[in-house]
Amino acid sequence: MDQQCDCQTAVIDEQKAYQTLLQVIEDYDRKPSNLIQILHMAQAIFGYLPETVQRFICEQMELPFSEVSGVVSFYSYFTTQPKGRHTIQVCLGTACYVRGGKKVLDALKDLLQIDVGETTADRRFSLEVKRCIGACGLAPAVAIDSVVHKRVNPNKLQDMLSQYE
Repeated sequence: MDQQCDCQTAVIDEQKAYQTLLQVIEDYDRKPSNLIQILHMAQAIFGYLPETVQRFICEQMELPFSEVSGVVSFYSYFTTQPKGRHTIQVCLGTACYVRGGKKVLDALKDLLQIDVGETTADRRFSLEVKRCIGACGLAPAVAIDSVVHKRVNPNKLQDMLSQYE
């Protein structure tokens, strides 16, 4: 069976997203003091803040690109890359690091073929590092979404990841 291209739907969805963002900007009166709130809403609409979205915000708010991109790059909450359906956070706090957290991270990078801060091509996983996830007694620990996996070792990663589709 041939699959139909739904490119038209994607274009319409993108247009709706930009219309929604424009409404948000108008609701916040295009004030520079509301930039962070507008960026939060833009990220909620698009899932991330690509350069095209940042430039749209610049144009609508009459701000220089450097101001918007500076805010986006300063705050760790904002991302310029699309996120995966599942976020993997490897703890590299002292206890996790000493008990093999770095080996777990390296194994995940090899297994997923991505680096920290990146997302797999199928957008299934995004990989992050945290300084502490509060599970020191369970080190090394890895959180996937809000589930903390304890005493993780590189040999168990494939089984652990297979639980997340």
